[in-house]
This record gives sequence, structure tokens and C-alpha cells, in this order.
Amino acid sequence: SNPYERGPDPTESSVTASRGPFATTTDSVSSLVSGFGGGTIYYPTDTSEGTFGGVVIAPGYTATQSSIAWMGHRIASQGFVVFTIDTNTRYDQPDSRGRQILAALDYLTQQSPVRDRVDPNRLAVMGHCMGGGGTLRAAENRPSLKAAIPLAPWHLQKDWSNVRVPTMIIGCENDTVASVSTHAIRFYESLPSSLPKAYLELRGADHFAPNRPNTTIAKYVIAWLKRFVDEDERYEQFLCPPPDTGLFSDFSDYRDSCPHTTLEHHHHHH
Repeated sequence: SNPYERGPDPTESSVTASRGPFATTTDSVSSLVSGFGGGTIYYPTDTSEGTFGGVVIAPGYTATQSSIAWMGHRIASQGFVVFTIDTNTRYDQPDSRGRQILAALDYLTQQSPVRDRVDPNRLAVMGHCMGGGGTLRAAENRPSLKAAIPLAPWHLQKDWSNVRVPTMIIGCENDTVASVSTHAIRFYESLPSSLPKAYLELRGADHFAPNRPNTTIAKYVIAWLKRFVDEDERYEQFLCPPPDTGLFSDFSDYRDSCPHTTLEHHHHHH
């Protein structure tokens, strides 16, 4: 009896589908808003099941929201309000992106046209490249977040042992911009061992894999958001036991803290 479960029981085909069970629409947010560069909100049109968790996704260095737009309807249609944002300038560094992610979350829950559809207590952060570094900073600075998913993250800081948010890091094996050995893996290994966490490395992928529609990324992002934003244990099956990393697998590396337990301060069951 989880009040946050949204949608039917998941299957392999439902988590890999290009659209989930919820019809979605969008709202544009002007670049004149305060604290970040505007963006696009993707959200389910159906309100009969109650509010949804909210997710902000930030782009990478020099990129705009168009580089992450493919995730908008894809994640929202699974039962989330998704906000892909632009940064104030294309050259903002990771910590600035982290502040902008949090400003966008506050806009989403307090001022946006869909604020009544978002549960302000069930929020997540995502980002690519420097937006992934910003995702880690946002998670460190706001421990009340339910999930963080850095995608091919880049940051000069390597120690994230202060993070208290369940974190899935997605790395790309052949990343020459944010090499996994100096970024994603080091970030993952620095996270507390007590934290629900996972490191997923896409075999043969380059730094820009998260900018193109990618079924593997979508499946694991959806499973992580469902599991930790919605506390929906129906999705644990896609995370634990972890996937194979054999020669013909989609993954060149996969590390995890299975089985995942929901952190005590994450319980709000009534």
C-alpha cells in the first residue's frame, strides 16, 4: 500500500518503451525566470492518481536543453513531472549548474503552472557532463532530494562522501571528455557505502551517448526514479540483482549496493 505508486505493474517492455502509460504535454518556461535559463516542463495530463515526483535535468557544457529533450516525454510518461532546463550561459561551470538545478526545482514546485501536480517532497536531479557534476553538487547541498542521476558527469571535485541522496551514476566506457577513470568511477567510489547507489557503464559509448535516445539509459533512469522518488519496490527487479557485464552485455562495468533499502528519512508513509 504505497501511496506514491503510479501506473500499472512494470514489465521489461514497459520500462524500455519509448512512451509509458501516461499521456503527456509540455509547458515552456521563459529564460527570464530567476536563477536559471528557463526550459520545458513535460508532465502527465492525468491527475486522477494524485501528484507526481519532480525531476530537473540539466545539459552539459555549451549544450542546451535540446541535448536532453529526448528524456522529457519518455520519463514523464512513466509518471513524473520532468523539467529540462537551459543554464544562464552555455559556459556555466558545474557548481553553478548545481545551483541552477535547485533554483529550477524551486520554480517547479512553487511558481510553475504545474506546481499543483508536483509533490515538493519527492524530487530528483539529473544532468549530463558538467550538468552531471552539478547534479552531484545539488545532491550534496540538498539531502532531502530522493534521487540523483549524473550522466557522464564531469567535476574537478572527486570526493562526494557527503552525499546522502540515492545516486545512480551512468558512465560511458569510451568517454574522452569526462573519462570514467577520473570522473564517474571516482565519484561513485567516493559515495558512502551505506548509500543506495549504482554505477552503470555503457559498453562502447562515448561522452555524448546521453544526448541521443538510448533505451538502456531510459530503462535504468526510470527504474531508479521509480524506486527512490516513488519508493516503488515493483522496480527493484530492474536494479537488483545487477545486470550482467559479460562480453555481450550492454555494460562494460556495473557496481551497486544491492539490495537497495529505502533510507529511514525517506519514509513518509501515512
